[in-house]
Order: sequence, then C-alpha cells, then structure tokens
Amino acid sequence: MVGRLLITDDAAFMRMTLKKIVTDAGYEVVGEAANGKEAVKLYDETKPDVVTMDITMPEMNGIEALKEIKTKNPGAKVLMCSAMGQQAMVMDAIKHGAIDFIVKPFDEVRIREAITKALAR
Repeated sequence: MVGRLLITDDAAFMRMTLKKIVTDAGYEVVGEAANGKEAVKLYDETKPDVVTMDITMPEMNGIEALKEIKTKNPGAKVLMCSAMGQQAMVMDAIKHGAIDFIVKPFDEVRIREAITKALAR
C-alpha cells in the first residue's frame, strides 16, 4: 500500500525537504499546507492516510489543527513535527491524538519509520 500524505509546515523549504524524503521513499504527497487552517481544509478534500503537522504556524497552529482534524475524523493519523525545545507542545499534541512526533531538522530514516508505523495502525 502506497501511503498518501498531507504535508503541513509554514516554511516552504521544510515542505519541499519533507516532500522529497517521502516521495523518494515511495509515498504519494496529496497536498501541502502552509498553516493549520489550510491543513484542515485539505484533509477534508484529500483524505490522506497520514498528515505531517508542524506545531508553530501562523493563522492556526498545529495543535489547533490536530484537534479540529481529530474531532471530525477520529481515525486521522497525524505526525507532529517540532524543533528541539518544544517538548511541552509535543506532549500536548500526543494528548490530543497525535500518534508520533518527528524532531527537526528531519532525519530521513526516522521519517520513514514514523510513516511506516503510522500506516500500520
């Protein structure tokens, strides 16, 4: 099964980096969002298998977007992406239904492991 991903990050460079890593690993990117509001809208439109969600973004942060996506779609599989030093926010995200987190800067092996684990759930 090829996993379909929605990538969410306010930094275009981070989206591009993550997209290259996941497409090189054989996954399909069905959408890219620059903030949580776009992610919620694109989730509804694309119904991805897994969402990567940055925490700190303008308009709607990743935790707010996670809550909204999980409210509408309890089975949504969301991987939070965070920089070092955001442990409290990561714990908050896990409490609200995130299934894993990936620390920036991205490690290709860790990303593939997290997506594989998410798809197996």
